[in-house]
Amino acid sequence: MTRLWIVAAAVSGLLAVAAGAAASHLLVGDAHRFAVMSSASNYGLIHALALLAVAALGGRAGMLAERVLAAAGWLFLAGTLFFSGSLYLLALTGDPLYGRPAPYGGTAFMLGWAMLGVYGLISRPPRP
Repeated sequence: MTRLWIVAAAVSGLLAVAAGAAASHLLVGDAHRFAVMSSASNYGLIHALALLAVAALGGRAGMLAERVLAAAGWLFLAGTLFFSGSLYLLALTGDPLYGRPAPYGGTAFMLGWAMLGVYGLISRPPRP
């Protein structure tokens, strides 16, 4: 599972940096679309790091804690797809329909952070 989170973090980070560059070069004349793309890029980068944290923490706790940690990773990934992805499309096309999934992505981000907190509460290092 660690490999999955590292690859997801890398792809998310790559897309976030590319989106930030696109915003700087393609959306200069449209302040709203620039702000939308920048916000999506920032959240993508932050949650790429969160996915790396999930990868780094994996394999250090019992089965229940590992499942909670995996849930956090999947929620961060879903949040990136629904929040950042929909805002990327909204900013690039200007079509407000693309922005509709963003609140679901934001909710997934919040639930991911909640699961990471639960992991912190229930995890115990494995015994040697």
